[in-house]
Amino acid sequence: MAIFTYENLVDPILKIVRQSVVDFAVMKAGNSVLDVCCGTGAQVIEYGRCGINATGIDMDKNMLAFAEKNKARLKMDNISFFIADATDLPFDDDCFDFVSVSFALHDKPPAVRSSVVSEMKRVVKRDGALIFMDFNIPLPRNIWGVGANIVEYFAGGEHYLGFKEFKESGGVSKIVEEHGLAVQKTQLFNRGMVAVVKAQTNKQYPQTT
Repeated sequence: MAIFTYENLVDPILKIVRQSVVDFAVMKAGNSVLDVCCGTGAQVIEYGRCGINATGIDMDKNMLAFAEKNKARLKMDNISFFIADATDLPFDDDCFDFVSVSFALHDKPPAVRSSVVSEMKRVVKRDGALIFMDFNIPLPRNIWGVGANIVEYFAGGEHYLGFKEFKESGGVSKIVEEHGLAVQKTQLFNRGMVAVVKAQTNKQYPQTT
């Protein structure tokens, strides 16, 4: 059921957003990009289409099986998928040009959300960037905003509780602030329902002599 929801409902709605991220973030062919909580791999595939070396990680084996099928169908050898925990990424520090997360923070408890972003910060290069795609908070008072609230309400359980806290705490803007990230640019999509944010970590390393 989860695959049906994402592949046939969520992914089509976000298609324009996913296609716009490469230009928005100024990614280039040959860049290395990690997409955490990648689900069906839709964002990773968009990166791959642009010649980017992209990696997707997720804990859901069914989602990743679907992603692998799409990878094989499209014959993409510049993308890969792994089962991994976004709160404990199996990668070295400073190894990706970009690290992205799309619609995978709003449904998580605050502590988990914070751990995911901390790991994203750890594995991105000093001069790299983090890309956040999620609901724009406050949601617009139009059909897109109403629809988002309805979908999240019917998701129920911890998912909905996470969404409520995400809205009440200020969404991506608050996450960026809490993690000391410097926002480079922001763009809204779907009549203001979706916000895409590019931010840097401002990592400082001791000088060597």
